[in-house]
Amino acid sequence: MKPPVALLAGAALILAGAPARADTLVDHIDGLTLDTAGKVDRFTGMVVGSDGRIVQILHRGDKRPARTDYQVDGHGHVVMPGLIDAHLHMMALGFAALTLDLSDTHSLAEALARIKAYAAAHGDRPWILGGGWNQETWKLGRFPTAAELDAAVGDRPVWLERGDSHAGWANSAALRAAHVDAATKDPAGGRIERIAGTQRPAGTLVDTATALMTAAIPPPRPEDRDLALATAQQILARRGVTAAADMGTTIEDWQTFRRAGDLGQLRVRIMAYAAGVDAMVMIAGPRPTPWLYDDRLRLGGLKLFLDGALGSRGALLKAPYADSPGNLGLRRLSDTQLRNLMSRAAIDNFQVAVHAIGDSANAAVLDAVTELGATYKGDRRWRIEHAQIVDPSDLARFGALGVIASMQPIHQTSDRLMAEARLGPSRLTGAYAWHSIAAGGAHLAFGSDAPVEKPDPFAGMAAAMTREDADGQPFGGWQPQERVSREQALAGYTSEAAFAGFAEGRFGRLVRGERADFLIVDRDPLLATPSELRGTQVLQTWVGGLKIYDSGSEPSPPPPR
Repeated sequence: MKPPVALLAGAALILAGAPARADTLVDHIDGLTLDTAGKVDRFTGMVVGSDGRIVQILHRGDKRPARTDYQVDGHGHVVMPGLIDAHLHMMALGFAALTLDLSDTHSLAEALARIKAYAAAHGDRPWILGGGWNQETWKLGRFPTAAELDAAVGDRPVWLERGDSHAGWANSAALRAAHVDAATKDPAGGRIERIAGTQRPAGTLVDTATALMTAAIPPPRPEDRDLALATAQQILARRGVTAAADMGTTIEDWQTFRRAGDLGQLRVRIMAYAAGVDAMVMIAGPRPTPWLYDDRLRLGGLKLFLDGALGSRGALLKAPYADSPGNLGLRRLSDTQLRNLMSRAAIDNFQVAVHAIGDSANAAVLDAVTELGATYKGDRRWRIEHAQIVDPSDLARFGALGVIASMQPIHQTSDRLMAEARLGPSRLTGAYAWHSIAAGGAHLAFGSDAPVEKPDPFAGMAAAMTREDADGQPFGGWQPQERVSREQALAGYTSEAAFAGFAEGRFGRLVRGERADFLIVDRDPLLATPSELRGTQVLQTWVGGLKIYDSGSEPSPPPPR
């Protein structure tokens, strides 16, 4: 997923931390973590060393240290491991918060009014950028058009990414700026929607066709990127996310991360996966980078795209879409290209993460792993990102091949009605099949795909446990046989997400020797009802023994410009 860009300005806001590191006793807490077997361990205190690692976990009745430099009184609050988002887009999250957001619009008319008002309020911006729209939520039954967007803003280019970032909506000025016209051919793995009966572009570009537009947009300045990263870190810290896998890191993203690290402003841990082989080699060279900035940054893998998204009918299916006869989706790599790119990464010990949503795409990646596994031995931890629609005959292959299923529980609650329309009722057995994949012995890592969805791990855990949305629908859960336990849901956002990024032993659990990444929250996630769990309030967020967020002293957002 390529992040939206914008010409923004403003000073990066630094998250507040403790003044200095020293031995710290965190006491009078209701602590919980998972052990190596996935069982819950309860404790009442912990000692954090001056290096930000846990020195000792204290259980009820254990003698407290005679002397420590600092003491934190938890006042009986619940303390849990910092949460890990196993799949998001760090810079896109920050830019999305700084540009036009249409994710809460419920109709085309509402969206157009929002766009018109935003353009009027930002008359100095040469492009109007943003995203989050979803024609399914609007009940439009089609993609929106350039002509409709022209009616809202016609004096300058407008480019708005769909909520899944696999399609974009342009007005006529943007199409002209990108030189997209009737003579422009559909790129491999992409599609330009056309006005019926003509070759003229209708205004929506799908999958790789979006690159035609983004190439024409002025790139953000380094200070814009720094502001976007600071904004993303604030969002994650408020949500209790202390580490994340950044899927599709560019060299510009990496340099932004490094600038923050050099200045001591990189607070959230980033496990980076390069946006293609060229970025992988440019950033890391002949091998994965070491862990930098006290385990806050590492590029260890490569991100590839095999297909598109279900909502824009780009997911690659074995049988045609139920609501689009003859359409099998979009394939972005041939079998040969996929194997060559996976091999190129594996030969230098980079981890491979492949975006695959449709059942045909998932089968193709599993086939590639089967073939390459004979050559590339050892602990590879091949990853499939999303794995939303899997042929039931392929579910057990994840565990058998050691493929990690990196999935986003909240997608299931957002997509279920659309998935039913796209697939039809007879093809839903392998849809968002968390339990079946885990039952086959595979590791499940959970994330949000932010900014596609909000980076809210507590909502994700509730969805994973119930397969119900925030309104409790459908009652009893959608395909309820695919629910997972509370412990599995928590593991997916902690220990299993760390394992998926080769970070186990560094962070993900509250045990001796690991980094002291923890949250103080207002309720026990393992005892709360699903509704209560969704309402969990993060009181404090700590990373490496440093407090990076306190709900009682939340910093003000940077002023708009």
